[in-house]
Amino acid sequence: MVESERLICASNALEEGGPGVRFEVHWGGQMMPAFAIRFRGGAYGYLNRCGHVPVELDFQPGEFFDTSRLYLICATHGALYDPASGACLGGRCAGRGLVRLDVTEHDGAVYLKELSKHGRRAG
Repeated sequence: MVESERLICASNALEEGGPGVRFEVHWGGQMMPAFAIRFRGGAYGYLNRCGHVPVELDFQPGEFFDTSRLYLICATHGALYDPASGACLGGRCAGRGLVRLDVTEHDGAVYLKELSKHGRRAG
């Protein structure tokens, strides 16, 4: 396996507790919606899929935080998630958290770390 990085966005595109950046990833043999957010200074990435049922979290494109800007919220079910870990904090997620993606930040940009079997970039 060869690891590569795919650009998600410039670092300044993610504001603390602000709108996230949507992107797509290959997951389980298909393209899936995903997002990156900034929380407590760090960049985090998740599949855009509620732990309760597979619906996207954002109520408007890129709006993943609740009104307090402390939790990620599913607009459909009201489930709350920890922005730093994706863990379910309450609501219909019933302990099922978000799928966390391997995101890194350096040189003024946020990247998705990907693995490829043949040395080619996945995704």
